[in-house]
Amino acid sequence: MILAVMMVMTISANAMSYNAAKHEALFLSDKMAYELNLTAAQYEAVYEINLDYLMSLNGHGDVFGIWWDRRNADLRFVLNSWQYDKYMSLAHFYRPVAWKAGGWTFAVYSHYDRGHFYNAHPKVFVTYKGGHNRVHGSHYAHMHKPAVHHPAPAVHHKAPAPHNGKPAAAHHDRKGTDRHMAMNTNRGNGGHFGRR
Repeated sequence: MILAVMMVMTISANAMSYNAAKHEALFLSDKMAYELNLTAAQYEAVYEINLDYLMSLNGHGDVFGIWWDRRNADLRFVLNSWQYDKYMSLAHFYRPVAWKAGGWTFAVYSHYDRGHFYNAHPKVFVTYKGGHNRVHGSHYAHMHKPAVHHPAPAVHHKAPAPHNGKPAAAHHDRKGTDRHMAMNTNRGNGGHFGRR
């Protein structure tokens, strides 16, 4: 009986298989894409980063160890500042894995139903086998910060008061222009990738 318990503990303490890690990374990344309004390029990178993190876990000490730090550093290159701030404020994303009773638990399942997805699989789901987190520096450091996708607020300018008897300057209302610019900024770049 003791031998059987030891075998179960050993199996639980082993690293996740590639197939298990990629399915957990997919579910987590899909929810991050939904809540953080990721672009398609960000979604691909976030999936790779999450997969690398999950494949690096071997036991309790790895949950918040060097690979968790590397995950956060890589995500800082990929996400905008508001996305990263929101990511850190959501524990089911920031601390997605816990070690309980000799096995892995995933916080994202306390917020989302298992099996429900908002997006198609990222293109790299089939091809990426891991390893970007083991290169010197960050594989994602070259990524440009994507533009913020919050609509720009309408700008209303009040006409200045008359000065030295001259008529006030014309009133400029850029509301229509700003709305048009905000719509162009968001078109095709938002999360959910055109509701695929």
